Amino acid sequence: MQLLIRLIISTIAVLVTDLLLRGVHAEDFVTGLLVAVVLGLLNTFLKPLLILFTLPVTLITMGLFLLVINAGMVMLAARIVPGFVVESFWWALGFSIVLSIVQGFLQGLDRPKNGEQPM
Repeated sequence: MQLLIRLIISTIAVLVTDLLLRGVHAEDFVTGLLVAVVLGLLNTFLKPLLILFTLPVTLITMGLFLLVINAGMVMLAARIVPGFVVESFWWALGFSIVLSIVQGFLQGLDRPKNGEQPM
């Protein structure tokens, strides 16, 4: 159940971010859902390997290179998912930053308040 809620939150975050940035386009809800799934899979399986391989660069840049990796994940998702278009690297970078902010806000709404039992 928690996985389904996180998937819906991620899909809504992708669609909201699409509305906020004019250089990123997702056709419809199904495209947003596919983008959320593909980004989740890429972040689970590919991103840790990229972080490991680029660890020296990441340490030298004090972690800022992780933004480049995030943008690369978004651009790769744009290649994989039909109907999801990212116009450039800079739009992918902006998408990853805004997506993180929107997801954090939406996941904050899902957390139980003090004294309430989690579902």
